[in-house]
Amino acid sequence: MGAATARLFASEGAKVVLGDVLEEKGRVVAAEIGDAASFQKLDVREEADWAAIVAHAGERFGKLDILVNNAAVTHFGAAEELRKADVERVLGINLIGTMMGVKHAVPALKANGKGVIVNISSVDGLRGCNGLVAYTASKWAVRGISKSYAYEFGPFGIRVVSIHPGGVNTEMGNPAGEAAEAVNARHFRRVPLQRIGEPEEIARATLFVCSDEASYISGAEIAVDGGWTAGHYEPALPGCAPSLLA
Repeated sequence: MGAATARLFASEGAKVVLGDVLEEKGRVVAAEIGDAASFQKLDVREEADWAAIVAHAGERFGKLDILVNNAAVTHFGAAEELRKADVERVLGINLIGTMMGVKHAVPALKANGKGVIVNISSVDGLRGCNGLVAYTASKWAVRGISKSYAYEFGPFGIRVVSIHPGGVNTEMGNPAGEAAEAVNARHFRRVPLQRIGEPEEIARATLFVCSDEASYISGAEIAVDGGWTAGHYEPALPGCAPSLLA
């Protein structure tokens, strides 16, 4: 999703700085985009890395207007098998990494007199999910801090939004790399749109909330999930319309 977001923003005229611990992949994406992109190694848990990437953005492109916190990991497992180290890793990347990004980006955004922060949460930040307790905790927290940040930074002209993707056709959402048709048949028949999402679809939602067309949107949570969080989808009976049950 990060790569798709960077490509889309650049295609709309933005200058983008990509940050990741996966240096080779990040540099490839930046090179594909061209002069409008730069890559900087970033472990979101490390404050020094955040300070360096924000400084790099200012030095390379003159200012910082937008922060998209997209880095995340997941962890499946029963609650009684969960190790402290597993929880610390998930919260360290998904939650603390997001908070450190905001901490280091906000001074540059305040200097502009405006800006946008997009924190990528999840459908699991809007509901519970069996076997994903650490991930769910992190994504609910991302949703909550985004609302608090909207209050704190609104007087400085900075908008903050959380975006909540559903299943997305990425290495996290489709780790086996199955064809979309197979994934849809196995996992997405109870999602109203009955398909997995594509990274570009999440990127377009992020682009919109960062645009002037969304200038009065802040503190909002935006689900980009094919209707997954609308309710429980039941296939239509003969002669009947599909129903969404709360």
